[in-house]
Amino acid sequence: MTEILLIKAGELVLKGNNRRTFEQQLVRNLRRALEPLGQWQFSLQQSTLQVIPANSQMDMHRAAAHVGQVFGIAGYSRALRLPKSMDAILEHCAPYLDEQLVGVRTFKCEAKRADKTFPLNSPQICAKVGEQLLNAFPHLKVDVHKPDVTVNIEVRDQYAFIHANQIRGAGGLPVGTAGDAAILISGGIDSPVAAWMMARRGLRLAAIHFASPPYTSQRAEEKVHKLLGQVAGYSGRIRLFVVPFTAIQEQIKTRCPEELFTLIMRRVMMRVSEIIAQRENCGALITGESLGQVASQTLEALACTDAATTMPVFRPLIGMDKDEAVQIARQIGTFDISILPYEDCCTVFTPRRPRTRPKLSLVEQAESALDLDTMIDEAIEGTKYMAIDA
Repeated sequence: MTEILLIKAGELVLKGNNRRTFEQQLVRNLRRALEPLGQWQFSLQQSTLQVIPANSQMDMHRAAAHVGQVFGIAGYSRALRLPKSMDAILEHCAPYLDEQLVGVRTFKCEAKRADKTFPLNSPQICAKVGEQLLNAFPHLKVDVHKPDVTVNIEVRDQYAFIHANQIRGAGGLPVGTAGDAAILISGGIDSPVAAWMMARRGLRLAAIHFASPPYTSQRAEEKVHKLLGQVAGYSGRIRLFVVPFTAIQEQIKTRCPEELFTLIMRRVMMRVSEIIAQRENCGALITGESLGQVASQTLEALACTDAATTMPVFRPLIGMDKDEAVQIARQIGTFDISILPYEDCCTVFTPRRPRTRPKLSLVEQAESALDLDTMIDEAIEGTKYMAIDA
């Protein structure tokens, strides 16, 4: 008998001829996530992945927590793998489920018999296991509608498995199956959420942060490191590029109309980000913008921003309100970091009355006062790179 992690794949099971590619990437991502805890074997059978520890001393509790952050998993549970016999199932079900059933009042049994040669059918398996558990735990009662614990018995080709309530996984697609994209990351609430959401759709992330010392501090940059470290717990390693932006912002302030400061700044950010993204083989840019949230995020302003780049721009928060973004930020552990009081460059030289319905021709005319090519080349030349892990 061996305790393992039993993992149910998410929507990748709906893939056609390339499903195997998605499954292989999921295994690679699981191997990365579990590597700090020791050696593991992986066995994929009938849309279920078994993660088998090298020995019984390995920390299954921590392993389950790591698995819970891997995209591409619909559900997972710690499970006892044992010989495919009713005697073995009955002998081990109560001892193995002791911790899960102590302190609860109701349970029910569910059985899946993938091996149709097994002598008992699913209702018979449930009846025998239920009787065994009621004898072992007299305080329990059966509730088939809203049980505190659901006991699962699975009979497959080689083994039987016992496990209690399945835990919901992170869902989505395995990171790396959808290509690469670059997230423009600030220190706020929205951009880390956008990064997490697009990694959940299978994108491998690069991140681009714009720093404007002395207007922004080293602590603001360290805050971004922490935010990305939290997202990396789900996405894996993130490549971070820190772009020096002070000279560009000062030139915009000196030469451009105040009402267009933020919009022109965003357009320059997109140009710089596109260059970095192309060098990193990224196919798209990602931002945390939400329609109408601030003056630079009106329909007209977003259109002007997009006109500065030829790459697709993904905005996963575009239809969300702030409360929805905050809810996800709390869920993934970035909210408390985001609200630390270290300002990013987006708060530098904020116009008093920004133009909310700009025309592209007017913006391009204002930009003509800037030495854009030289500014962008110097910013790219001064960019720092680092790898961010969880």
